Amino acid sequence: MSDRDPTMGESEARHFPREALPLRPDVPGAAYFAVALDRVMLTWFEVEPGTRFERHAHEADQITMVLEGELVFELDSGREERVGPGGVMALPGGVPHAVRAGAGKVKAVDAWSPPRR
Repeated sequence: MSDRDPTMGESEARHFPREALPLRPDVPGAAYFAVALDRVMLTWFEVEPGTRFERHAHEADQITMVLEGELVFELDSGREERVGPGGVMALPGGVPHAVRAGAGKVKAVDAWSPPRR
């Protein structure tokens, strides 16, 4: 187990209190923590207004649920999807996208499969 990215490769249930999950920086204006099992990972993100995640793609499937604020997903097709509280964006692995935060602070969770390293 890593102190920075709690993971489990065992067949035992484990609880991670919030205070045991320190936020780590990602892109400027965003921080996260992650917890993973062998086949799935969950990340919690806190994102400042106007923060941008530049165009990228990843092998893992990604499902993002916005809990607070708004994220705008920019897809290569030219389509933009605005995702607000309770909304979900599902991105298959390999789909290029960029993401930007709206005018307010964002809190969101991502589910990943397989886990990102």
